[in-house]
Amino acid sequence: MAKVTIKIDGLKELDRALGQLPKSTGKAVLRKVLKDAGEPVAKAARARAPRLTLHLVETVDVGTKLTRRQATLHRSQAKDDRAYAEVFVGTSDPAGMQDEFGNEHQAAQPWLRPAWDGTKDATLERISNALWGEIDKAAQRVASKLRRR
Repeated sequence: MAKVTIKIDGLKELDRALGQLPKSTGKAVLRKVLKDAGEPVAKAARARAPRLTLHLVETVDVGTKLTRRQATLHRSQAKDDRAYAEVFVGTSDPAGMQDEFGNEHQAAQPWLRPAWDGTKDATLERISNALWGEIDKAAQRVASKLRRR
């Protein structure tokens, strides 16, 4: 599998702004933005998923739940857990990965990667734009709470 590099300008500023929020608020902001931005990718994946049965289409979703192994990898790769979040777009059906990558009995029928490739630019733009707005709203809520105290 080829390595993919993505460059997004303005992340240092976003990271600085997130760092000024309480840790739990920063994570909540990131999760909300990533889940919202991931939905068009999931929709494209559902449209491309093989339709031998509809089960695969029905199991494509956007989520933050990790298996124990994924959570361990997540923690080991995070340089700074201040406001770090991951959101996954994919299927919970193991057959989906067999379709995507193939096996000794069936040829690969990629559907998830092409869905990402077709939506990644718009998705990254959506994340960048939405993140500023959500950080601003969260900062206003935090400031309002502090004023009430």
